[in-house]
Amino acid sequence: MHPRSLFSLAEHLERLSKDGDPLEVLAGTVEFERFRPLLVRGLGYGDGAKGGRPAFDPVAMFKVLVVQSLFRKGLSD
Repeated sequence: MHPRSLFSLAEHLERLSKDGDPLEVLAGTVEFERFRPLLVRGLGYGDGAKGGRPAFDPVAMFKVLVVQSLFRKGLSD
């Protein structure tokens, strides 16, 4: 995507949304927050009392894995 104007990204995203962005459809179809308790329990997330860098949001990482499985050839690690 070559910048044509100051708002080219916004225009691009608006065009994607109008054409039926598959990520928006996925977000509207699957209620990802329902998986949070299962993910937190399964991943063994602590309360952060030991310090260190905060962990990535488990729901966000789950979304990444779902999108990666749907677009296997288009994404990489």
